[in-house]
Amino acid sequence: MVKIRRVVLDVLKPHQPEALEFCIQIAKLGEGYRVYLTVVEMDEKTQTLRLLVEADDLDFDGVQNVINQMGASLHSIDEVEVVNHSETMA
Repeated sequence: MVKIRRVVLDVLKPHQPEALEFCIQIAKLGEGYRVYLTVVEMDEKTQTLRLLVEADDLDFDGVQNVINQMGASLHSIDEVEVVNHSETMA
């Protein structure tokens, strides 16, 4: 089974919600989610973010939905890590 382990995203978001709330909402997607946010650029109304999300089995559609629900937009997927765990037959 192929699983997404890590994505680095370029995101544009309004100043609200704050960075901490933004990360918390993404982390709520599943147990073991790790979310790292770096503000790359800030202007009068928006912030450009580098968002790193890690999990054992990351729900990318869920991450994208949370980003959109908080009024932000995904500009690009800059890095991805996926892993294929083949199930062995006994």
